[in-house]
Amino acid sequence: MNTRRQFMFKAGCACAALAAVRGQAATEIGSKRIPVGLQLYSFRKQGEKDFAGIIRKAAEIGFSGVEFAGYGPYGDKPAELRKLLDGAGLKAFGTHTGYNLVMPEQIRKTIDFHQTIGCAYIIVPWIDPKQLESREGCLKVAEILTRASETAQAAGMNLGYHAHGGDFKKIDGDLTAWELLFDHTPQAFIHQIDFGNCLGGGGDPYKLVERYPGRSLSVHLKEHGGPQGAVFGQGVVDFRRALALCETVGGTTRYIVEHESDPEHAFETAKKCLDYLKAL
Repeated sequence: MNTRRQFMFKAGCACAALAAVRGQAATEIGSKRIPVGLQLYSFRKQGEKDFAGIIRKAAEIGFSGVEFAGYGPYGDKPAELRKLLDGAGLKAFGTHTGYNLVMPEQIRKTIDFHQTIGCAYIIVPWIDPKQLESREGCLKVAEILTRASETAQAAGMNLGYHAHGGDFKKIDGDLTAWELLFDHTPQAFIHQIDFGNCLGGGGDPYKLVERYPGRSLSVHLKEHGGPQGAVFGQGVVDFRRALALCETVGGTTRYIVEHESDPEHAFETAKKCLDYLKAL
């Protein structure tokens, strides 16, 4: 099964015609005109065949940047990946980078890669739930992430952690693993709430943005509920409320759209999600 933490794009390089879409990706929403990017996991099926093509497609649809979940054939070619982004007129809004790659023996290499592609946000997307089953386990992980965050900050970058449903199980009285991690990491550590995932795990993403003011620099906008494959506006996420909180409390600098439930029609559904946000 192709899970997020295992996901690596297997794609060829299709570089032609990237310049044709230069400058087209410039969507910003809300009173503060916050740019909107795409989590490329949304295009995972198409990316297996044509990684360069999904970057080009994200620009054509109207996204301002992308967040990576693997680099296709460019994992050891950051300069070429940067050229791809520049040719499409896109920015690297963030990456989902394995927990192992922010450990002391790996983080310098990780930082170098991000500096080359012009990406300032390094987000850990998943940590083995066994490490987060207890207060003690959460505090140990928080200590590791704090050290990694300090190293990233020294290099002009921000480290963060991404929300999945399991993070909102209560393990210490009324506290969840998510709260224990963010209560014991520094202000600069990004609180990348995922509105859909949080609701799916029984959490309240709106209250959590308020609980950690100024820390939701990057957030995932994802629908929850509704019909199979629901696009934005068809489920229960209150996107108006989410955007208002991000603008007034969260300190958000970029929105990341993710729609992973209909991979066969990923281009069409991503456009519908973006169009919905633009119409708010």
